[in-house]
Amino acid sequence: MEILVCVKRVPMVGGKVIVTPDGQDVDTRMSGFTVSPHEECAVEEAVQITGRLGGSVTVLTLGPAEAADQLRDMLALGAGHCILLATDGREWGPIATAAAIADAVRRRASGPDGPYDLLLFGNEAADTGDYQVPVRVAHALGLPCVTGIKNLEITEPGAGAGDPAGAAGRARASREYRGTEEVFGLPLPAVISVKEGINLPRYPSLPGRLRAKRAVIEQFQPEYRGEGLRKELLRVPPGESKRAQILGTGADAVPALVRLFEEFGVLS
Repeated sequence: MEILVCVKRVPMVGGKVIVTPDGQDVDTRMSGFTVSPHEECAVEEAVQITGRLGGSVTVLTLGPAEAADQLRDMLALGAGHCILLATDGREWGPIATAAAIADAVRRRASGPDGPYDLLLFGNEAADTGDYQVPVRVAHALGLPCVTGIKNLEITEPGAGAGDPAGAAGRARASREYRGTEEVFGLPLPAVISVKEGINLPRYPSLPGRLRAKRAVIEQFQPEYRGEGLRKELLRVPPGESKRAQILGTGADAVPALVRLFEEFGVLS
């Protein structure tokens, strides 16, 4: 199985979100970066699948040169190869991002290594949460697609997508929807987005970190494509307003407290 997992570099925000003065970006000067939790689970799922069936895992991201750090984190988790689609600092929306990923998949398919058997994504990015990229990639490549998956099984491994005589196999994917389980059977190659909770990602080992530090990252620079969308402004939603009222002190507060209980309907 040759599996491609697409991940995204996102801010590691654990406290108050601050917007830059121009209202165009989240101020990340005091925060680090990580990979979206859904996508970390996608990498773990790919590593488990290839551990059972053989093959290799390639992790791809589109972003600045600094995103190489997140790719090395995924290599430390067990991925074998990584690709950076390097950007020049401009923000790429879901349409342009999906087009660049689809081009990278086609480039691989036309090379000596042949096509991928499975494309895995996180269900949504932790920062934008737009849910669009996996579906757009599948549409661009003409591949079947299922989203929001919580259980994935390769039922028929097949001979590989590059085998001229046979298909890559079949997958069984399931998800929860309104209290019921939906089960999908689909041929490979396919695009599947998974949700956090499909597995428990492993911690990187010391040998894995050392191997990731030495690994060579394959880089391409996709052509920027405008998509007709323009960001106007980022705005942090107002927080809850809280107000405290002092009813009194000691015995003098009892009448006010009784009236308050009556207003709440506690006293009959």
